Amino acid sequence: QVQLVESGGGLVQAGGSLRLSCAPSGRTFSRRIMGWFRRAPGKEREFVAAIYWRGDSIYYADSVKGRFTVSRDNAKNTLYLQMNSLKPEDTAVYYCAAGNLLSPKDSDYDYWGQGTQVTVSS
Repeated sequence: QVQLVESGGGLVQAGGSLRLSCAPSGRTFSRRIMGWFRRAPGKEREFVAAIYWRGDSIYYADSVKGRFTVSRDNAKNTLYLQMNSLKPEDTAVYYCAAGNLLSPKDSDYDYWGQGTQVTVSS
């Protein structure tokens, strides 16, 4: 069974940094678009960032542009999200996903992880 497993979440103060990782098990996703989404309490899931399989096309939500960096290491079959200058409004469960389009729409992704909690205190 294919799974995506996120790690690296936690509690951090505003202005701090965290790095999330996502590693699939059961198959390789080296040729897939990989994305990060998040769901804040009481809100809909929203797009954060996506990266083409070669890493040469990247798409960010305006809310994280300049603060977050998505990257991937296909040799390690791992996706990363470096989050800097974190704000309380970044508090959410963060999910990685695999799809076939460099898209902000969650319907364009067909494999999802269980999520990792990120909490930013003020």
